[in-house]
Amino acid sequence: MTERSVTIARRFCGPPTSANGGYFSGVVAALASRSVAVRLAKPPPLDVPLGVEELGEGILELRQGDDLIAQTRPNEVTAPPIRPPSYLEAIEASRRYVGFAHHPFPSCFVCGPQRQRGDGLRIFPGSLAGRDVVVAPWVADDSLAAEDGKVRAEFMWAALDCPGWLATVADARVALLGELSAHIDRRVHAGEHCVVMGWPVARDGRKHEAGTALFDEDGELCAYARAIWIEPRAAAL
Repeated sequence: MTERSVTIARRFCGPPTSANGGYFSGVVAALASRSVAVRLAKPPPLDVPLGVEELGEGILELRQGDDLIAQTRPNEVTAPPIRPPSYLEAIEASRRYVGFAHHPFPSCFVCGPQRQRGDGLRIFPGSLAGRDVVVAPWVADDSLAAEDGKVRAEFMWAALDCPGWLATVADARVALLGELSAHIDRRVHAGEHCVVMGWPVARDGRKHEAGTALFDEDGELCAYARAIWIEPRAAAL
């Protein structure tokens, strides 16, 4: 058993005082030795070191003092049999993004309309006519790329996060990421014209399951995820 720590910078917030769940999950998943699901027990704090305890077999626990923040478990995600819209269709759908009119966390790193180009991901998923999905165009900024010019994995995890929220909570009411599992076949390039898609899978009371996918500019599936979203009994900021 070994111990490390992780600190999430304030830039990568979801709600104002906690990390974007997708980005945080991608950072945590990179520490595991295999494909994992990342379960968030509490909103991950910002600018605070979290102790990482490795328990073997892909199981990690992240804590702030004695408080459990997140844990992983081995998990595989199956590729969805879903076709993407064109990039132009994604642009048109994005104009219907409900977050432009109302957003509980407008400074969210992934889907916050207050974030500027080159700072947030600015992924704005809107409904696609004739299909029960939301889609958005996405062109990753150069600052998100590794030395090979491809987008770092944790930012692809982030891109696969918020479209699941809008797919399951169409009116943009508060829901918090409970668990995320993602698989990346290949990393897209910074500057590439990509499409991100989300769709509902199941619902059980306040608990929602969603699927998301990321397609490159040729319409090829590059990454996909499954997520659990929880509507809190009282909205938490």
